[in-house]
Amino acid sequence: MKRKPNIAVVGATGVVGTTFLKVLEERNFPFENIYMMASARSAGTTVTFKGKEYVVEELTEHSFDKPIDIALFSAGGGTSAKFAPIAAEHGCIVVDNSSQWRMEKDVPLVVPEVNPQDIGWNKGIIANPNCSTIQAVVALKPLHDKYGIKRVVYSTYQAVSGSGMKGINDLKNGLEGKDEPLQKFPHPIAGNCLPHIDVFMENGYTKEEMKMINETHKILGDDSIKVTATTVRVPVFDSHSESINIELNKPFELEDVVELFKNFPGIVVQDDVENNVYPLALDAAGTDEVYIGRIRRDFSVENGLNIWVVADNIRKGAATNAVQIAEKLLETLPD
Repeated sequence: MKRKPNIAVVGATGVVGTTFLKVLEERNFPFENIYMMASARSAGTTVTFKGKEYVVEELTEHSFDKPIDIALFSAGGGTSAKFAPIAAEHGCIVVDNSSQWRMEKDVPLVVPEVNPQDIGWNKGIIANPNCSTIQAVVALKPLHDKYGIKRVVYSTYQAVSGSGMKGINDLKNGLEGKDEPLQKFPHPIAGNCLPHIDVFMENGYTKEEMKMINETHKILGDDSIKVTATTVRVPVFDSHSESINIELNKPFELEDVVELFKNFPGIVVQDDVENNVYPLALDAAGTDEVYIGRIRRDFSVENGLNIWVVADNIRKGAATNAVQIAEKLLETLPD
């Protein structure tokens, strides 16, 4: 039997960090010792995990002097840039939820249902993809394996929880009619849609859109796929929804596509339009699956397909995906 690892949760008091703990507990992740870490601002507070209270310690250059096998990071790119290499130098494997390492050549970018083999070449840091990319590539993987993908058009409808507590507060204040200054967004989000997630780049795309494009290529291991994206923040608290238009390289039958999805790990098909059954953000919230529906041909192009994909962006789009990577790492630990 493999020994139980020592693990750390960095950013333990944040939105994703607290969800790390919830998912670790739900999945009964084995551990010998667990350490809660955060910034100096949160140090000294307590978090409850498996019925026990843990004191949050300040993350410093010496936090990984003690033996830690796996660390789940969700504390922002700057923190990851500084402390993930320190952890790796001490023999700890970091699963990082920030965008800091995702496109680094020597860092695997992993969705366990899609490219688990890439975990094997990590050098101490494994990147967790962008939330909107994770659910998208889970849907694309079985299609790419069987038919090959020529082109993908992403149109996303992303929940405010993806922008942290400030974004959540902007929506809450707007829905409650409070005349409060906006904390996160450049315009009100209540009753509105903002085609603006992250900063705008010189090419006119937002950073979020470029993340989806670049990460899709890296995760699927195929730069030949043509990918474009428009990402939109919508007045929904939890779960991202995506309309994905796909041009396949080979002809397909819809019935075969549906069966592909039904038999792929992590996917739940909800596609019964006669009874108004299709994936909904409200239903996906609090779950770990990727839901697919509205599966239909795109008659405007050869071998075209349209699908509607929904998943909880804080769970599958962040915390659960990272824990799934950690579960794969358990298999590599020495006895």
